[in-house]
Amino acid sequence: MGHFLSLFFFAFLQSFFLVNGNNDNLTHPPLVPINRDLYHSSVDLMEMINGLVHRHPDKLTMETIKSINKGYQAEISVVTYCRGRKDNDDSSKFRILLSFGQHGRELISTELAFRILSILSEEQFLPNVDSASLNSTLDKLVIKVVPMENLNGRKIVEAGDLCERRNGRGVDLNRNWSVDWGKKEKDYDPYEENPGTGPFSEPETQIMRKLAISFDPHVWINVHSGMEALFMPYDHRNTTPDGVSSHQMKLLLEEVNRLHCQNRCMTGSGGGSVGYLAHGTATDYMYDIIRVPMAFTFEIYGDGAASSKDCFKMFNPTDLTTFNRVLNDWSAAFFTIFKLGPQQLGEVHSKVYVPNRDTEESIDEYLNGYLMQRSSRHGKKMEVLDVGLQEMRTYFRLFLLSSVLLLFMFCSRIAKSKSSRSVLPAMPL
Repeated sequence: MGHFLSLFFFAFLQSFFLVNGNNDNLTHPPLVPINRDLYHSSVDLMEMINGLVHRHPDKLTMETIKSINKGYQAEISVVTYCRGRKDNDDSSKFRILLSFGQHGRELISTELAFRILSILSEEQFLPNVDSASLNSTLDKLVIKVVPMENLNGRKIVEAGDLCERRNGRGVDLNRNWSVDWGKKEKDYDPYEENPGTGPFSEPETQIMRKLAISFDPHVWINVHSGMEALFMPYDHRNTTPDGVSSHQMKLLLEEVNRLHCQNRCMTGSGGGSVGYLAHGTATDYMYDIIRVPMAFTFEIYGDGAASSKDCFKMFNPTDLTTFNRVLNDWSAAFFTIFKLGPQQLGEVHSKVYVPNRDTEESIDEYLNGYLMQRSSRHGKKMEVLDVGLQEMRTYFRLFLLSSVLLLFMFCSRIAKSKSSRSVLPAMPL
């Protein structure tokens, strides 16, 4: 009898766990893997881009910049588009800098980079666009494209960690810039937002900073996914900047939103629109320090219904129809930027490109912590300090505080000395 009861109890437990396991499967569907039919691997994607450059040397060139910090090495490939490169004269051209794949899990952004480069090289075409008009616009531009800023993080994603957004040693590259670096909000998540040991501690951000300083763009766009949005500064405040350029950025984003998002994209400052503040971001640095007249962060796709653990589905289209729609809509949006950006800025931010002699030194020499000088847009010299502005402000406050304390102690001693002399009794003669 006891043996029978044991068997019955064991069968009951098996049935219980089986039913609950099936319920778990119903409430928690399996995570969506990378769709290899839609998405290139990082190696294949860079080979495809290299092929574009090789086939179109009259329009495209590519360089790969490497850097190492404390044993951690990173490399970033930069593709430059300039029609009729034989004249090699960028002085009168409008300069645009685009970065894709800053977060490893956002594969769709790097696919968009490839689509844009394919259109620029005329291997693919935008529908309903007059080629003569497009070429007239592109003749006036120099465009630098970083197709995959975070190659090391991307490789971690491809190895199976589909939620990884940081670089190869766990630092969020969009929190590693110096503007308001290191400040943490109440909901700070070190897995998501680790800012590194200091501003520009990571080789990737060091390379990108040098690129931005030497190229001195009129327009910067940092491309991400997770939602549909068109953001301008600031990320670390819930307000937008004052001034003419801020108004021009708003007008441009409103037009892009109308033409390509059907007004469904969130617009405004990143900090004021997304629901949280982000500190140490690339776009705030580009606007505040590099003084890029138009600095944006674009979010090109997001599945709000996806589980927070189902990262590939949350950040990337998983079906062919949506995949093509995203690439078609957003590549058209970028070519609208290429056309309207120069028109919006007009002569207000016209500037003459001055070749930077510092670009001839090695990346390691620049990144060792020395000052770098460059010609500003107004012809004056400015210094770009390796230490972040936040640290400089902190040191200045400490200096002021120390000065006030020393002054207070000095005045107190003088007052005490006068007081002691006034109460001394008269000495007998």
